[in-house]
Amino acid sequence: MAHPKIGNMAPAFSLQDQDGNKVSLKDFKGKQPVVLFFYPKAMTPGCTVQACGIRDIRKELDKRGVAVFGVSPDPVARLPKFIEKQGLNFSLLSDEDHAIAEKYGCWGLKKFMGKEFMGLIRTTFIIGQDGRLLKVMDKFKTKTHHEDLLAELDALGV
Repeated sequence: MAHPKIGNMAPAFSLQDQDGNKVSLKDFKGKQPVVLFFYPKAMTPGCTVQACGIRDIRKELDKRGVAVFGVSPDPVARLPKFIEKQGLNFSLLSDEDHAIAEKYGCWGLKKFMGKEFMGLIRTTFIIGQDGRLLKVMDKFKTKTHHEDLLAELDALGV
């Protein structure tokens, strides 16, 4: 599945956050850039490392005026536990039917421990305040994802 093209409008979405509130991309258009990072499953080792990295750079993201959201196929009920346990300081969005992950081209065939299955492919998208896709990050280590994200934002002038 292909990612949306850089420069095109990012696919629209409306998803529930950890509190059951609806979050839509259109709410940020004309106001601030958005970082969407898709992760496979809350409270798993790699996803925890990645989310905690974002938590630790939140002040820097705020200085840049960037809204950040973690998106996973986890049900809404699982998200508050992840936030509380890890002290996360940003919203998590539930894409339980993975429709948005599919729109963003990050739902596909995965291989793990000799098995193949369909699942979420860890990918981060930087969306400009005009709603256009600025960057797709799909090659990074969870441990340095937050540093890579800041470097990409610097390169984009965000």
